[in-house]
Amino acid sequence: MGLQQFLPSEILRPYIKFHWIYSTDKDTSTDVIYPSGCVELAINISDGQVTTILNDRAIKMPSVEVLGQLTIPGRIIATKGSTLLVTRFYPYAVSLFFPNHVSEFTNDSIDLNEIFKNEATELYHRMMEQRTIDQKINMLEAFLIQKLKKGRSEEKLRLVERICNQPFDCDILHVEDLASKYGFSERYIQKLFTDFIGISPKSFFNIQRFNRSLELVRSSGSSLTAIAHECGYYDQAHFIKEFKNFTGMTPSQVQ
Repeated sequence: MGLQQFLPSEILRPYIKFHWIYSTDKDTSTDVIYPSGCVELAINISDGQVTTILNDRAIKMPSVEVLGQLTIPGRIIATKGSTLLVTRFYPYAVSLFFPNHVSEFTNDSIDLNEIFKNEATELYHRMMEQRTIDQKINMLEAFLIQKLKKGRSEEKLRLVERICNQPFDCDILHVEDLASKYGFSERYIQKLFTDFIGISPKSFFNIQRFNRSLELVRSSGSSLTAIAHECGYYDQAHFIKEFKNFTGMTPSQVQ
């Protein structure tokens, strides 16, 4: 699997983390998709065939796919030569681009044609006419800028952004802690996350904690007990159980 990243244009930088390229030269490639805390838009810019596996459902990838928030591991199976252009949105920004309720995407793959119909088909064909990745990204970004609703619930958006972007804190993992810290009711915080992110605050911060632990497992060389402690798990057993929930594997298998 090859990976390349591209920064978004200045106007989209507050809403999109990056664009990236997934590609494979294997006859058949199978990769695990871990929950990232983000929604992604994936476009198959090749003749390769790609299948997304979620909850034991095999979903043939459409030309343009919205992959929602994941709270479970998934898999992507791709034939040789498959190349995807993927846009990763910031967790709080997805609702600015799509008319659907964000929670409709959670743990699912949605064909963009179901959302924008002929516009999505036209976007795909225009992108495929472009020769280079940069040109394809420019075409995609023009579409996204057209869909961007900047004035929508700006105050709420900024609050969710501030909560999501706070430094990792293993003590802020429950909605009551967030409500106390930011001065709002638990119900209000829950609704903000459902409306803007598509999952509960608890699920979101558990995914953030998991991703922090995954980074440490891959790079730190620390013991599982030390990683569990640093990331705020009760103990090593709790850490391994939650890690397996998000990956389908134990930390030692990922190492």
